[in-house]
Amino acid sequence: MADQSRLIKKYPNRRLYDTRTSSYITLSDVKELVLGNEDFQVVDAKTGEDLTRSILLQIILEEEAGGAPMFTSDLLSHMIRFYGNAMQGMMGKYLENNIKAFTDMQGKLQEQARSIYGENSPVSQDLWAQFLNFQGPALQSMMGTYVEQSKKMFQQMQEQVESQTRNMFTGFQFPAYGQPTGAEDKADATASAAKSRTDK
Repeated sequence: MADQSRLIKKYPNRRLYDTRTSSYITLSDVKELVLGNEDFQVVDAKTGEDLTRSILLQIILEEEAGGAPMFTSDLLSHMIRFYGNAMQGMMGKYLENNIKAFTDMQGKLQEQARSIYGENSPVSQDLWAQFLNFQGPALQSMMGTYVEQSKKMFQQMQEQVESQTRNMFTGFQFPAYGQPTGAEDKADATASAAKSRTDK
């Protein structure tokens, strides 16, 4: 049983029931499970539908409504615009991979610090914060360079698409805007001839 995912049932009255402890729990308790890296699943008690993502989103919403939100309004707006976009799947995977790499790095550094300085050493606990203080500017610089390179690559791709489009339509003859077409020329000639006969 210890290896199985912890099952939490959500009832219509919005109460969450932890089947492992046989007790009702709150959203804060679920947050503690997340912080403790506990594997769990939230399901609808009636239908069995998996509600884990919606519960996690509720936790994020509560955290963002607190005093120190992680996401700015601009960032959230950008994220919303990705929904339904061709980039949606790629962007989700990109964010997931980067966060995983970041947490893996954090875990390895903390593990090494514990093996050298001991489990409860202040040095061990503070090492990650020191690492971020030293590496923060370097990480920001690296991300800035990456963004600039991405912008340049996108501009080059746009120019290439525009060039290919121009080459594709070079062989087609299109009437210039505002210039009369052959049909318009014929209609004008007919109208002129009729006016000439009337004047006589």
